[in-house]
Amino acid sequence: QGGGSAVIDMENMDDTSGSSFEDMGEMHQRMKEEEEEEVEGDAAAAEEEDGEFLGMKGLQGQLGRQVADQMWQVGKRQASRAFSLYANIDILRPYFDVEPIQVRARLLESMIPVKMINFPQKIAGELYGPLMLVFTLVAILLHGMKTSDTIIREGTLMGTAIGTCFGYWLGVSSFIYFLAYLCNAQITMVQMLSLLGYGLFGHCITLFVTYNIHFHSLFYIFWLGVGGLSTLRMVAVLVSRTVGHTQRLILCGTLAALHMLFLLYLHFAYHKVVEGILDTLEGPNMPPFQRVARDIPVVSNAVLNATAKAIALTL
Repeated sequence: QGGGSAVIDMENMDDTSGSSFEDMGEMHQRMKEEEEEEVEGDAAAAEEEDGEFLGMKGLQGQLGRQVADQMWQVGKRQASRAFSLYANIDILRPYFDVEPIQVRARLLESMIPVKMINFPQKIAGELYGPLMLVFTLVAILLHGMKTSDTIIREGTLMGTAIGTCFGYWLGVSSFIYFLAYLCNAQITMVQMLSLLGYGLFGHCITLFVTYNIHFHSLFYIFWLGVGGLSTLRMVAVLVSRTVGHTQRLILCGTLAALHMLFLLYLHFAYHKVVEGILDTLEGPNMPPFQRVARDIPVVSNAVLNATAKAIALTL
């Protein structure tokens, strides 16, 4: 001490001289922990948000699947109902459930007029017999076209015959049913189809006989006899189901005129109409145009000499 030496007593030094470094370390550690906590909090919040988003997507996917399943089930039920409605044979069975003996009896009854006006006459509500008669009429028309020496070119007459017969059956039945509704006649559409279909039995007999035996007088006899009986049968049934003289006259007169004129058309005009249609669609059966060489007449020498002399005198 006396010699001026500087001696530092380490024991007397204050222990708090390094506290600032320790404080900085603690602060750094705290800040690091706080940052880690903030990062962990942000990650937890992000996870919660992702979970909520995924939960909403999952919920929407479940709702979409449920709606799709419900729509599929509803469509499947509607399709099954429609299929069972149109494909069930039980719906059409009452209209075709008939015995051959009953069909034969109804064919004979269609040619026998019954005079009974006070009570409505019974009409068979089945379509098997009328449908078979329409197909029979189609076959008779095709047979008549073959026996009449009609030239068939590049096609068939099946479609024309089917369209003619079914068009008459369905069209006239609908028209007469409409008139019956206006005239307050007690008849349904099925009964009208059955009545007019069995009325074609007389047409089938008349055309089958007259197509094989070509006599116009024989046709007129069958037209008035057989065709007239079937027409009178239908007229008698409609008269018994209609009230009022004017209504009966309109309804029965229209049906009788259409039915008898249709038979005349099938016998006289059907073949010509079909031939005209074939000629229109396919063209007339004419050979192709060909060029023919014309022969030049041979001129005699005397004519040539006279012509030459005339020219020489003129010059």
